[in-house]
Amino acid sequence: MKLFPILGGIHPDYRKERTSEKAIVAMPMPATLYIPLQQHIGAPAEVLVAEGDLVRKGQMIARNQGTVSASQHAPTSGRIKAVTEVAAPHPSGLPQMTIVLESDGKDEWADLPEPIADPFTADMHTINDRVAQSGIVGMGGAAFPSAIKLNLGEQKKLEILLLNGAECEPYLTCDDRVMREYPDEIIDGARIMAHALGTPRIVIAIEQNKPQAIGIMTKAASAFPEIRVVGVPVQYPMGSERHLVQAITGRETPARKLTADLGVVVHNVSTTRAVHHAVRFGRPLVARVVTVSGGAIREPNNVLTPIGTLVSDLVEFCGGFAVRPESVVNGGPMMGQPLPSLDVPVVKGTSGILALTAEEINDSQTSSCIRCGNCVTVCPCGLSPIDMASFIRKDKLDGAAKLGVMDCFSCGSCSWVCPSHIPLVHYFNYAKGALNDLERERSKGDRVKIFVESRTVRLERAAEAKRATLAARKPASDNAAPGNAAEAKPAPTTEEKANA
Repeated sequence: MKLFPILGGIHPDYRKERTSEKAIVAMPMPATLYIPLQQHIGAPAEVLVAEGDLVRKGQMIARNQGTVSASQHAPTSGRIKAVTEVAAPHPSGLPQMTIVLESDGKDEWADLPEPIADPFTADMHTINDRVAQSGIVGMGGAAFPSAIKLNLGEQKKLEILLLNGAECEPYLTCDDRVMREYPDEIIDGARIMAHALGTPRIVIAIEQNKPQAIGIMTKAASAFPEIRVVGVPVQYPMGSERHLVQAITGRETPARKLTADLGVVVHNVSTTRAVHHAVRFGRPLVARVVTVSGGAIREPNNVLTPIGTLVSDLVEFCGGFAVRPESVVNGGPMMGQPLPSLDVPVVKGTSGILALTAEEINDSQTSSCIRCGNCVTVCPCGLSPIDMASFIRKDKLDGAAKLGVMDCFSCGSCSWVCPSHIPLVHYFNYAKGALNDLERERSKGDRVKIFVESRTVRLERAAEAKRATLAARKPASDNAAPGNAAEAKPAPTTEEKANA
């Protein structure tokens, strides 16, 4: 298959060898799990349990609500200890509503939905409903509810289901190991998803620094002519949805558009495996493989981790810290988020927990821009990072918006290559948040204006109707009939009475 170049990109030190040859190991069930109601893009799930309730593994404990949302399920059997606020796995450390589950040590499954006997004869709604019911979200980090993307076949003409096995972030190898250890499950999940989407072709894209995964997946796919396994260049951020589509198809996704507008839907390989389990066995998403790595981790590994496990328990399972970490990151070092503490839970979108030393972070002091242009050269979106940052520093957000700051997806390439160590991505994340807030305020103001105008029109119509009613009644009282003319005369005055 012919591949197409993508714009920009970098080649960081990948450091995947620390865990790439470590087979997936299952972590023992922690005594207590913390399951946030919101582990996905969209609205938080609605709580279905209360303190003291007994639940079993796989039981739905929070139901999706709204158009974009995802259900949550018990990762093990036990008792609900509380439904309360717990710190989120986010740099802010702000609390979010969380279900606290105490394990009973039995790990007993609930009565699960019946497997879909033959998914290739089932209609797309049956498969989509099962995926939604199972709480599956994108496991590459975005955590977008997967059932919504599986509905795109009804809205658009699709040509390709593209499985993202690039895993371009340094350190992370969880997808690599899933492909090497569970290839048949991924292939089956991909065929089920393609059937639901109505796509005739499946392409599995894997970066060329994973030769074992490419070989294993190619062998597993050999019986299915509609599936093609492709090794793509090692170039960060090749795993970006839009850039992977461009590398495979040569088509660039326009700003504010979806890859589905080009006929391509992208899903992560681990997400695909989760769909296999949901359709074939009725199992919801209650655990995921997490890469635990970084120079501060004593025993780096790929760990099958129950959703809701505290990061502190996961780190302890991997031998704890060999040295004090300078930073603990949720995800990869390029696009991941630093954690406020270890007392936060692993969620569905947690692909990695990295404990990085000062040498790995290379957190040098920021100096003045030397106008080298490196950030412009490596930007995969064709933006001008230093000019956008200049506007943002002056709080001229409209200027940054005109230069396309909202098209930045925070890959971090510009910050990585900057010789002055300017935190460019921090500027862009701030600007995007501020611009989104301004847009919400504008939308709110527009809605208020519409309401006021509608009320004014309504009141004017009511007043006009009242005037019309009064006008219709006036002739009946003012224009008396001719035979009653005497009755219409005014009463005589006192003088008139005297003269009479």
